[in-house]
Amino acid sequence: MLEEHNNRFLQGRNYSRRQQFDEIEREVLNPLPVLRYELKKQFHATVMKNGYVCLGPDKHYYSVPYRFIGRKIKLLYSSSSVEAFYHYERIAIHKRTRGLYLYTTEKDHLASTHQFVADWSKDKFLGWASSIHEDVRLYIHNIFDRKQHPEQAYKSCLGILGFSRKVGNERLIMACRRGLHYGVYNYKTIHMILEKKMDQYEESLFADELPMPSHDNIRGEDYYK
Repeated sequence: MLEEHNNRFLQGRNYSRRQQFDEIEREVLNPLPVLRYELKKQFHATVMKNGYVCLGPDKHYYSVPYRFIGRKIKLLYSSSSVEAFYHYERIAIHKRTRGLYLYTTEKDHLASTHQFVADWSKDKFLGWASSIHEDVRLYIHNIFDRKQHPEQAYKSCLGILGFSRKVGNERLIMACRRGLHYGVYNYKTIHMILEKKMDQYEESLFADELPMPSHDNIRGEDYYK
């Protein structure tokens, strides 16, 4: 019925819709876009001192060039990509990833790649930790050791070392010592130890803790490296 409709002469005319299309419109059509249209949303954020910006709806971190640290930028994101803009200039583009609290990195964006001295650096955090205690320094060192890029550790280290002002150095030292015993290196571990006051357990209880049982469903820390 569609073909019949298109081939029928228009009322009061000696040509059909099909003839109009073939004789006038077909030659001026543009090709379809290479990429399908995608709806995009926008999100405004400030680039953190580690050179990453957080896409709030996904709670995922994306790198941008280090020279934009501290700048407010706009993120345009679709189902497949995340684009970062500063003053209408696109400064970065990444494939969208929805892993919570994970990092997507373009190595050339990072300050450490260019030996750029920023307010945050691995040496600064290790120095801060050393001024508290060697066990704190060792715990912070292990966090850096498990990240592909040092910038990915800055936020966790800042949070951990910030506990020295909230609970005091002694409790932080004991919490890091407990974390070293567990072999788990992240902000959440130290936060949990302090919140549950596990750092105040008797040393005898600490020594007598049962080892983790072997089980196929327990993947261990090596799985997450």
